Amino acid sequence: MAKQNCWEVMQCGRQPGGDNIAALGECPVAYSFITHRLHDGINGGRCCWAVAGTFCGGQVQGTFANKVKGCAGCKFFHLVNEEEGENFVTVQRIIAKIRGVDK
Repeated sequence: MAKQNCWEVMQCGRQPGGDNIAALGECPVAYSFITHRLHDGINGGRCCWAVAGTFCGGQVQGTFANKVKGCAGCKFFHLVNEEEGENFVTVQRIIAKIRGVDK
């Protein structure tokens, strides 16, 4: 089975062409181009926990610092961690990449 992006697992409907874009807007994960292919995902689709402004638990989450605890318990975070195993990219490296510190 192919690796899935967060919107495929979580069914939020905020991906490009998604059913909930009109009501909730497009998720920033969908256009986090700097994280494209990380964990073999589309844009930020397999590292959503490090992208600010995602929609989880019925509300927009905000910055990484504000959402890290909830993401650590998320089924999708655990799925990616399990699938990637020793190739799992740490949160610190993902954030450094987003900030342009880690190329």
